[in-house]
Amino acid sequence: MRSSQKQTTQDKNWIKAIFILPVNVVVVVPALILFFSEQQVELKFNLLSAFGALSFGIGLALVVCTIILFKNLGKGSLAPWNPPTKLVLQGPYQYVRNPMISGVGWMLLGEVMVFLNDGLACWWLFFCVINALYIPYSEEPGLSRRFGKDYEEYKANVPRWIPRLSPWKKISR
Repeated sequence: MRSSQKQTTQDKNWIKAIFILPVNVVVVVPALILFFSEQQVELKFNLLSAFGALSFGIGLALVVCTIILFKNLGKGSLAPWNPPTKLVLQGPYQYVRNPMISGVGWMLLGEVMVFLNDGLACWWLFFCVINALYIPYSEEPGLSRRFGKDYEEYKANVPRWIPRLSPWKKISR
């Protein structure tokens, strides 16, 4: 396969992963929940909705940043079927091991605060519980197998969910 064809295929896989994963989790499922909800959907500007918009914005920034890092540095996508081939240890990954999932969680929490919908709150809670189980029991063992000692050192120095106050930098040996 020629280089340009390979790049086009990689770009398609990258875009497909974005639409299948975060777009469905943050846009499609919440839209369906709101559409089928018996709760009245009413947007009001108040302090809670302002914090919701801020939460959504912070989450979106994290998701966009991590997706770009996965593509450019990790040489892969956010999807389990096309994972990064290189361990990404830059940007928000210097502070926390799961900034992409944290970003999606912040976006969902922002939606809960803006729409004040019980169904969205349940969806956010479900997302958090699933990832709290999936990441340590499936994703992290897979990363350990793929990246070995480098990932183990990273895991020992960077927390899973609560960010470090200062960036961690791998010491070159």
